[in-house]
Amino acid sequence: MLDVGKWPVFALLPPEEIRLIRQACVFGSAANEALYVTVNDEVFALGTNCSGCLGLGDLQSTIEPRRIDILCGKKIVSLSYGTGPHVVIATADGEVYAWGHNGYSQLGNGTTNHGLTPALVSTNLINKRVTEVACGSHHTIALTTDGEVYAWGYNNSGQVGSGSTANQPTPRRVSSCLQNKVVINIACGQLCSMAVLDNGEIYGWGYNCNGQLGLGNNGNQQTPCRIAALQGINIVQVACGYAHTLALTDEGFVYAWGANSYGQLGTGNKCNQAVPTLINMDKERMVEVAACHTSHTSAAKTQSGQVLMWGQCRGQVVACPHLTHFASTDDVFACFATPAVTWRLLTVDGDDYLTVAQSLKKEFDSPEISDLKFLVDGKCIHVHKALLKIRCEHFRALLNETDEDAIEIHQFSYLVYRAFLEYLYTDTINLPPEDAIGLLDLATFYRESRLKRLCQETIKRGISEENAITLLSAAVKYEARDLEEFCFKFCVNHLTAVTQTQAFADMDHDLLKNFISKASRCGAFKN
Repeated sequence: MLDVGKWPVFALLPPEEIRLIRQACVFGSAANEALYVTVNDEVFALGTNCSGCLGLGDLQSTIEPRRIDILCGKKIVSLSYGTGPHVVIATADGEVYAWGHNGYSQLGNGTTNHGLTPALVSTNLINKRVTEVACGSHHTIALTTDGEVYAWGYNNSGQVGSGSTANQPTPRRVSSCLQNKVVINIACGQLCSMAVLDNGEIYGWGYNCNGQLGLGNNGNQQTPCRIAALQGINIVQVACGYAHTLALTDEGFVYAWGANSYGQLGTGNKCNQAVPTLINMDKERMVEVAACHTSHTSAAKTQSGQVLMWGQCRGQVVACPHLTHFASTDDVFACFATPAVTWRLLTVDGDDYLTVAQSLKKEFDSPEISDLKFLVDGKCIHVHKALLKIRCEHFRALLNETDEDAIEIHQFSYLVYRAFLEYLYTDTINLPPEDAIGLLDLATFYRESRLKRLCQETIKRGISEENAITLLSAAVKYEARDLEEFCFKFCVNHLTAVTQTQAFADMDHDLLKNFISKASRCGAFKN
């Protein structure tokens, strides 16, 4: 499961939908647009839909997720977006799709008409497999498996790398100094582009008035230029903010250059830097740098998993790297960037890593590696002896006395007993309130105090005028004091309706006598 809870745009999604999300991206001028991919490889969009950037075929905003049919099953491997916004993705098959704002031909289709649905970008990319895409404000670059870079869109500052400042309507290979070289990583600022080579060199082109190309000057560049100041230093990753750049070396050092009015370079001051400057990270080795062309926020992650942030952080200037409690650089942008967009496509770990709790939940009632089964109402429930002994005193005693691999249960129903065993694997109960009474009986019998409390909470959520007396009777029977008091108060507050139910008419004599006595002491029968 992907944790998207820090992004408000997902707040209305039900938990069962959030549990299905495997990839997500939040974008837009106010972080009010989002795309996500489910475990079934279905793609959904929601938000304000500026310029048709949700790819839904219209300009209608949507607070409810809508499916983007054309992208379902495509397996997205890279996604980026501009400020129009326009959105570009690369698929596992190496195809590129683009949609949204197209005022500067940033969709690469040869027109300036906005694209309301994802369209294949094919010009000059036929027989090419694209692995990574990056967007500036209104331009796009793409990296192929051959290490080639293609660019298109807005080119007022040379950010397309074509040698001119004319907009580029379709993908064009960025050659010049990159000819016969292999690029491994790309990034875009608002109006510039960066590329890291397999030999550790880094090149930049486009807008440079803040020194974001790291060339030691402030002149725009219409073709790629190598950052000479980093000669002999092996760069492995680059990230671009609005007008600043971060680079990570193979030794875990971070260099920064460009605009610095918000402290985004992490140098301790607010002076722009036209050449790469080594950032003091207290000798910690970095494994990731993060920035986004929509903001002036910077972040980095250490080898030990700590996350640092600096720059513009919710309106504050943080001029030196600040240690956070976050687990990922993504969290920095969710909580402190303006707008709070994602700096990259959020993705669940590629190896489908499961936590201990997730692994246990997955193995419940799975016959593959279970070593014990319970037979209840003629049905099997597959479990693991070791886990049962760890989680429940009753089973520890029972299973230490027997080597049976099958145990019959007659005292409880299949539904109740399965819910009990599932609770031992998940710490939660998965029963409707009316069925939780049977589980409350079991919890009382096995002296499972925490399970008893959970049952009481579940039953409380399902109380009504019709079943209040039934639930009160169960609470008394199973000595669930908290639930008994809750049900009693509910009955008193709804006394007229409750006394007219069949359950009240059928009420046990002693219980009825006690109920009337207690209700009288509470003043329930006073006019």
